[in-house]
Amino acid sequence: MEILLASLPFLVSALLAGVMGFAIQRGATCTVAAVDEVLTRRRCRRLIAMVEASVWVLAGLLVARALDWHPPMPPGFPVGAITVLGGALLGLGAWVNGACVFGAIARLGNGEWAFAATPLGFYAGSLLAPAFASLPAARLPHASPVLDLPGPAVLLLVTLLLARVAVPLLRAATNDVRQVVRRTWSPHGATSVIGIAFVLMFLLVGAWAYTDALADLARGRAMNLAARLALLGALFGGAFAGGLTAGRFAPSWGSAGRWAKCLAGGALMGAGSLLIPGSNDGLILVGMPLLWPYAWVAFATMCVTIAAAMMAAARGCAARDDAVAAAAPGP
Repeated sequence: MEILLASLPFLVSALLAGVMGFAIQRGATCTVAAVDEVLTRRRCRRLIAMVEASVWVLAGLLVARALDWHPPMPPGFPVGAITVLGGALLGLGAWVNGACVFGAIARLGNGEWAFAATPLGFYAGSLLAPAFASLPAARLPHASPVLDLPGPAVLLLVTLLLARVAVPLLRAATNDVRQVVRRTWSPHGATSVIGIAFVLMFLLVGAWAYTDALADLARGRAMNLAARLALLGALFGGAFAGGLTAGRFAPSWGSAGRWAKCLAGGALMGAGSLLIPGSNDGLILVGMPLLWPYAWVAFATMCVTIAAAMMAAARGCAARDDAVAAAAPGP
C-alpha cells in the first residue's frame, strides 16, 4: 500500500502514532519491566496488559473483516531453532539495553538521551547482519485461521474488551477524577490505547512497526520509507509529550557506559529481529494477534531470556557481595 504524506489516512495515522508514543511513555510499557515485575513482585500485570494489546488488535481486525474491509495481512513464518535464537537475542539485547524497543521510547520521553542509541543500534544490528538480511524468510502459504472466526464470536470478544475498559473507569469515576487518569495510564489502560491506535493505523496505512521501518531502512527497502520514518518521528514526539505532561521530563545525557549499553543492546535486538523475523513491537501487535505460533514462541523466548539474565546478574552481585564481606578484616 502506497502511503501519501499529504493524504488524510497518513495524517490521521501520524496523530495515532503520536497517541501510541504518549501511551507508551505514560504507561511505562516495557517487556523488561514486565519480566522484572514477575521476578521481584510475583505479579503479571504488565505481561497480561501486553497480551491485552494483542487482543485489541485482533478484535479490530475481526471487526474490519465483518464490515467487509480486507486490508492486506502480514504473512506467518515457520517455527524453528532460528525463531528461538532470534527471540533469545532479542531478550539479551533488551536486558543489556535496560529496556525493550517499547521501553526505549518511554525512556526517551523522559529525556534519557542515551536511549537515542537504541534505535541507532537497532539500525546498525540490521545493517551489520547481511547474512541474515540476504536470506528471505520462508513464509507460510496459508492465512491466519483466526480471521475466520464467526460473527457471534467477534461480537462476544468486542463486548468483553469494552467491558474490561469501561467497568474500572466507571467505578473510578464515582470516586475521584484523578483515579480515572491513573487508571487510564496504568499498564492495562496504556496498552489498550496502544492496541486500539495501532489497529486503526493498520487499517489506514497497513502493517507498521517502528523497528520494521529501521530494519527496512538498513536493507535499502525504500517502499513507503519516507512516510514510515515520518510516523516514527510522530511516535517519538508523542513520547516526549507524555514525559512533559507527566512531569517526568528531566534531560540527562547519561554516562558513556550507558550509551554503549544502549547501542549494543539495540544491535542485538536488531540482529534478533532479522532472525525471527520481527521485534517485540511487531510480535505483540501483529504476529501474536494473528495467533501465528512463531510470534508467541519468539516473545516467550525473549521473556525467558530476560528473566535468565536478570537472575544470573542477581546471583553474580550476591556472590560478589559475599566475597567482599569475606575479605573484609574482622573486628
